[in-house]
Amino acid sequence: MEPKPEQSPHHAYPDHWEADVVLRDGGTARIRPITTDDAERLVSFYEQVSDESKYYRFFAPYPRLSDRDVHRFTHHDYVDRVGLAVTIGGEFIGTVRYDRIDDRGRPASAPADEAEVAFLVQDAHQGRGVASALLEHIAAVARERGIRRFAAEVLPANNKMIKVFRDAGYTQRRSFEDGSVHLTLDLEPTEESLAVQRGREQRAEARSVQRLLAPGSVAVIGAGRTPGGVGRTVLRNLLAAGYTGRAYAVNRAFDEGLATLDGVPAHRSLGEIDEQVDLAVIAVPAHQVPEAVADCGEHGVQGLVVVSAGYAERGADGRELQRELVRQARSYGMRIIGPNAFGIINTAENVRLNASLAPESPARGRIGLFTQSGAIGIALLSGLHRRGAGLSSFISAGNRADVSGNDFLQYSFEDPDTDVALLYLESLGNPRKFTRLARRTAAVKPVVVVKGARHSGTNPPGHAVPVSRIPDATVSALMRQAGVIRVDTVTEMVDAGILLAGQPLPSGPRVAILGNSESLGLLTYDACLAEGLRPRPPIDLTTAASPQDFRDALAEALADATCDAVIVTAIPWVGEDGEAETGDGQVLAAALHTAVAGGSAKPVAVVHVEIGGLAEALAAASSTAAPRQRPTTARTAPPEAPTDREAATDRRAPTDGTTDTDRTTASAPAAPHPPAAPAAPEATPPAPEGRPRPGRIPAYPAAERAVRALAEAVKYAQWRRQAAVPGKVPELLDETIDEAGAAALIEAHLAAAPDPRGRQLGHDEARELLGRYGIDVRPTLPAPDPAAAVAAAARLGYPVALKTTAPHLRHRADLGGVRLDLTDEDALRRAYGDLTDLLGKPAELLPVVQAMAPRGVDTVVRASIDAAAGAVLSFGLAGAPSELLGDTAHRLVPVTDRDAAELIRSIRAAPVLFGWRGAAPVDTAALEELLLRLSRLVDDHPEVVSVALEPVVVAPQGLTALGAAVRLAPPPARNDLGPRRLPSY
Repeated sequence: MEPKPEQSPHHAYPDHWEADVVLRDGGTARIRPITTDDAERLVSFYEQVSDESKYYRFFAPYPRLSDRDVHRFTHHDYVDRVGLAVTIGGEFIGTVRYDRIDDRGRPASAPADEAEVAFLVQDAHQGRGVASALLEHIAAVARERGIRRFAAEVLPANNKMIKVFRDAGYTQRRSFEDGSVHLTLDLEPTEESLAVQRGREQRAEARSVQRLLAPGSVAVIGAGRTPGGVGRTVLRNLLAAGYTGRAYAVNRAFDEGLATLDGVPAHRSLGEIDEQVDLAVIAVPAHQVPEAVADCGEHGVQGLVVVSAGYAERGADGRELQRELVRQARSYGMRIIGPNAFGIINTAENVRLNASLAPESPARGRIGLFTQSGAIGIALLSGLHRRGAGLSSFISAGNRADVSGNDFLQYSFEDPDTDVALLYLESLGNPRKFTRLARRTAAVKPVVVVKGARHSGTNPPGHAVPVSRIPDATVSALMRQAGVIRVDTVTEMVDAGILLAGQPLPSGPRVAILGNSESLGLLTYDACLAEGLRPRPPIDLTTAASPQDFRDALAEALADATCDAVIVTAIPWVGEDGEAETGDGQVLAAALHTAVAGGSAKPVAVVHVEIGGLAEALAAASSTAAPRQRPTTARTAPPEAPTDREAATDRRAPTDGTTDTDRTTASAPAAPHPPAAPAAPEATPPAPEGRPRPGRIPAYPAAERAVRALAEAVKYAQWRRQAAVPGKVPELLDETIDEAGAAALIEAHLAAAPDPRGRQLGHDEARELLGRYGIDVRPTLPAPDPAAAVAAAARLGYPVALKTTAPHLRHRADLGGVRLDLTDEDALRRAYGDLTDLLGKPAELLPVVQAMAPRGVDTVVRASIDAAAGAVLSFGLAGAPSELLGDTAHRLVPVTDRDAAELIRSIRAAPVLFGWRGAAPVDTAALEELLLRLSRLVDDHPEVVSVALEPVVVAPQGLTALGAAVRLAPPPARNDLGPRRLPSY
C-alpha cells in the first residue's frame, strides 16, 4: 500500500501551506494541499463543473474523471507534484496543480526549476477571484520548492484564465503554438505583482467589511420571548434605528404558533426563513454558539456578529473555544465580528443599521469608528453625540478574533461616506500591515488612533495575537511615520476627530487668536507655544464685544495671509446694566458661521466658557451629523459615558438562550430615545464653491484641548504635503555598496556557527561587513598589557584612546572605563595603570587602543528587527541623559532621504547638532548618509538582525564610528510578502 504523502518521512504534509483567504466578493475560503483522502471530494467537485470549463482544462471533452485520474490528482509528493484546493464548507470549489518539468516538458525533479500549472474552478464560483488566490499560493509553494517558472497551455477562447495570468503582475512571455497560447511566468515577485496582490487584498477585505455593514437582511439569533436580555435588546435597537432591510427573530425556544416578535417574523431556525439571510447577530450562551454558526453556514449567511461572551477573555479553555469558532465560521465562508462584541452601526440613509447594544443610533456623519472595547465604544459614542458629531460607521470588535482594525482601515480607505477614521486599539496583530494600510489611508483621509495597553507588555484578555516587544515610544514613532495621528486619550480622539471632520486642513502653524477675554486669549497663546505652533498676539475684543464684533474680527483674521488657522475664545459678555449674561449662543454661532462662509478655507475652532447654547448651535449648524428636526417635547439629555466597570457589567448582560432557564431575567438597556439636535440658525449663508459647508466649527471647553487638536491637524497636514512627493534613496549609494560581497560574508559567518539563535560578530568581522556598505568603523587593537598598548598606539599613531570592552563597562565613560587624548607613551602607561588599579585586572577589562577621532557630538545609531513590526532604525545622542529621558527617534526600514533628515531632527536634543549655544554645527549630511547606508544593509540582508554603532562622533566635517556590534541570525519569517491570508492564531 502506497503511504499517504502526509505519512511520508521525506515529504510530510505541509500544514503551513494551509490558509484562509478573503475572496473578491468579501466571502472567505480555505486553501489547503490536496491529500489522498480527497478522492470523493474531487469527484463531486468535477461533476459540478460545466462541460465548457472541463474542455478548457483538458482541451477535449472530458465528462468524468477516471480512477487513474483521481489517483493522479490526489497523490502528490509536495515537491515535484503539488495540488491545492479551495474549499468552502469542506467541499472543493477550485483546484490548482503543478508538475515539475525539464526543458523538454517531461516530468522531472530538482534541480529542474520549471513546472507546468493548471487550474479548474467551479462555474458557480468563477468571478470571485478563486483562481487569482490560487495562483498566489501555488507560486509561493513553487518558490519554496525551488521552482522559478510556471508554464501553462491555455486555449485562446479561455479569456478568463488568460486574464488571471496577465493580471498577476509577474514577468511573463506569451507565444501561440499548436492552437494554444503558451504562457511562461517568472515567479520572482516584482513590484507590480506585489502591488496587484495588495490591491486585491484591499478590495476583498474592504468588501468583506462592507457586506457586514450593509446587509440586505439580518437575523438576531437568541432574541428572547420576553423583554430584556442581549438578543432582544439588539433586535429592539435594530428596529428603532429604522433598518431598511428585512429583520428576523430566531430562537429555537419560540412556540410553534409564534409568528412575530416586535413586529418582525419569528422563527425557530434559519431554515424556516424562505430567503437568504446576509447577517446574523448571535446572542446565545457560548456553548450554543457552534450550533448557531453551523445553522448560519448551512443556510448561506454571509457574516456574523457574535455578542456572546465566554471566550478568550475567560482563559485557556475560552481561547480554544474562540479558535474553534473562527475555524468553523471561516469553513463556511463567513467573517466574524467578535466574539464578546458590542456590535456594529451603519448610519447610511439606505441602510440605517444598529446591530449593537447601543440604545441610541448616532446621527449620520462623516466619521468612522472602530474600537476593541465595548466600554470605550460606549464612551466614544456618547462623547461624539454630546459634541454633535455624527458617524458613518461603527464597529466594536470585542475579542477581535477575525475582523480587526486592519480590515476597518481597508474599508475606510475606499468608503465615500467616511472622511475621518478613529480607532481605539488594544493590540496590533500585524504591525507591518497596519503601518502599510495606515500610510495609504492617511494619504487621503485622517486616521486617529488611541492605543490602549501601552505599558503592560501583554495583550488584553481575549486578544490572541503575537506580542511585540517594541517599546511604546517606538510604536508611536512608527505610527507618526505612517501619518497616523496618535493621541493618548479617547477625549483627545474626539477633540481631534470633530476638528478634522468639519474643518479644512491648515496650511501651516501660524495661528490667530481673538476673543473677548484677555486671560483666555493668553492661555490659548501659551498652549499654542507649548504645542509647537506659532501664535500671533491675541486680539482682545473686550468683554463688551457683540456678536457683530466677533464676526468682523473673524472675517478679518480669515482674510489675513499671515495666519493659517483661527481660534476664537469667548466668555459670557456684559450687558448694558453691567451684569454678566450667558448670552444667546445661537446668535454668536450665527455670526461666526457668516464670517466662516465668506472667508478663505482655514480651520476655525472655538474655546468657550459657559455660553449657553453656543456649542449646540455650532454643532447643529455644521456638525458632521445631518441636522434633525427639533422635537416639540423636552429634549432628553444624552447618557453620560459609563465607567469601565459599569460598561463591562452592561456588556456582559446575559445572552438569550433556547429555554427560559438558559436566559437570565436581567433587564437590557432602557428603551431608545432618538437624540435631538438643536435647529440650525435660520440664516446660514451658503458656502462658496470648493469650501466645506458653512458652520463646521468645533467648540471646546478648554484652550488646551482646542490647541492640541489643532496642533495634530497641523502636523498631519504637513505629513500629507510631504507624502504627496515621497522621498527617495540617493543613487550614489549603489556605487559604493557591495551587496553580493556582504551576502557572501553573512552566509559564511552563519555557516561557521549554525545556531538558530544566531551569532555575535567580532569587532573585525563587524567592520568588514559594514565596510561592504561604505560604513567605516575605526579599528581597535587589543591591549592585554601595557607593552601591547604601547605597540598598538605606535601602530595607530598618537593621540589615542584607551578603553575597556568588558560588557559591564562598555560605553560607560561615567564609570571611568575610557581614557582620551593620550598623546605619548608615558601618558598611555599611566592611564593603563590607573585603569587597572581602579577597575580590575586586564583580563577582566579587555582593554583596547583606538586612534582619537575629531571632536564632535557623540551619537548612537541602531537597527534591529522585531518579528512583528519589521526592521527599525533608531537614532539618538550618546550618554546617560538621552537614555534616561528616552530621547530616541525611530523609523521603519527602508528609510528615504526625507526619513533620514527627519530622524535626526525629531529628537528633543537635536539643537545640539545644529550649533546650539554658539557651537559649530556638525555634518548632518554625513549623518543622514550613514543612516541611509545602515537602512539599506538591514533591508537587503534580513539576516542582520541587530546593529549598534556606538558612539558615532559627528564632527563639523565628517563623522567617525568608533564602535560596532552586529548580530546575525536566520531571518524571522515575514508575514507581509507572501500570498495574502487571514491571520491564524
